[in-house]
Amino acid sequence: MSEQKFLKILGNRDVIALAFGAMIGWGWVVTTGLWITEAGSLGAILAFLIGGFLVVVVGLTYAELASALPLAGGEFVFTFKSMGRTASFVTTWAIILGYVSVVAFEAVALPTVFEYLIPNYTQGYLYTIAGWDVTITWAGIGMVGSVLVAWVNYRGIKLTSAITFVLTMLILGAGVMLITGSTVSGNVQNMEPLFDQGAAGLLSVVIMTPFMFVGFDVIPQASEEINLSQRKIGQLLIASVLLAVLWYIAVIFGVSRMLNPSELSESNLVTADAMAKAFGDSRMMGNILVLGGIGGILTSWFGFYVGGSRAIYALARAGMLPKSLGDLHPKYNTPHKAILLIAVLSTAAPLLGRPALEWLVNAGGLGLVVAWLMVAISFIILRKKNPEMKRPFKLTGGTIIGWIAIVMSIGVAILYMPGMPSALIWPYEWAIVGLWIILGFVLYKVSLSKYGKEYADKHMENEIDRVI
Repeated sequence: MSEQKFLKILGNRDVIALAFGAMIGWGWVVTTGLWITEAGSLGAILAFLIGGFLVVVVGLTYAELASALPLAGGEFVFTFKSMGRTASFVTTWAIILGYVSVVAFEAVALPTVFEYLIPNYTQGYLYTIAGWDVTITWAGIGMVGSVLVAWVNYRGIKLTSAITFVLTMLILGAGVMLITGSTVSGNVQNMEPLFDQGAAGLLSVVIMTPFMFVGFDVIPQASEEINLSQRKIGQLLIASVLLAVLWYIAVIFGVSRMLNPSELSESNLVTADAMAKAFGDSRMMGNILVLGGIGGILTSWFGFYVGGSRAIYALARAGMLPKSLGDLHPKYNTPHKAILLIAVLSTAAPLLGRPALEWLVNAGGLGLVVAWLMVAISFIILRKKNPEMKRPFKLTGGTIIGWIAIVMSIGVAILYMPGMPSALIWPYEWAIVGLWIILGFVLYKVSLSKYGKEYADKHMENEIDRVI
């Protein structure tokens, strides 16, 4: 096992761009219309306020723990310190499902960009999934993009962070033009209906929000690569969450002011069409928005390669996954084998076609909420079990934030369950969750039988002692 260490090079700008870029992604371009048509304009905004509040309170618990335990793996370290080996694996495996789902989502989302830029480019029919025709060119665009993004991440965090910052500026530029243009050119009448489909519509959007907000948790995953004070890490994490909440609400507001319900239903890419309409039906402005969306795809893609590969690295180093996945590249100092594993999974995703966008959002969202719940529980346990632990970013008010995070996480997790109007779809979404659970169980048992439980416990105790 290599004794190399991560390069500690990420500064303020890099950390904010990494987390904010990961949270924004492509969802705001491709699914804003779905949010509005499901819940109404104000209903969608309310759903994101609810989801945003959940993410803020969860983010606060993350901020304290990330400042206290700045080790690669984030959730893995927090839950190991508070609840031990099995709980830490369950939590980390759940968050990896969320990360891999986002990476796969972006591989599926990329071809949808070309549907706007190059209409009718799809050629070479392969098969039909859930009523959607998969073609060679459509799947091929996503697969080639996946390989290129994996290559950038393989080459190191310095290259990844530099590209992410530039692309985040592109996203912000396109988004600001959309929001300002729709504020000037739009009207309140287009926002009707303000609420649609009642509670069912609201809840169907609420369960999508964890997937849209995931990304702040990439910061603790990359803790060992951040060259800032421990308190600053916590502050930047919360800042990135607040920025994302404002972003999504502003985009929903802008699009709903610009496009009426019939225009929303007829549009394949509502944000681009809203941008074009806001500037006098300018196709060029719509293309500018799409370029911002491509930037979002890439920043999210990069961010979750960082988060997912570091989480896999942490589990492998502790002997809870095959140890080879914990090797760092001799030149680039990246967990290159973990990156290649994610690349294999995500490169296959475009073969599932466009319906996989919704499947990945919902299945991955459940994994994220489970991990957030476990982190909130860890926050409370460590406050009681280790009150003396140094906490550079310490929350006031005792454990109240943790309890709020727990209640809200459980409430949102219930929304995914059978019998709820927003339940996961059978068989596709439950199949993703079920197969992930089985894979994790097998890998965990095989790894522990090979390396031993004592190895995992001793390794983590040594790692934690190194930073506290």
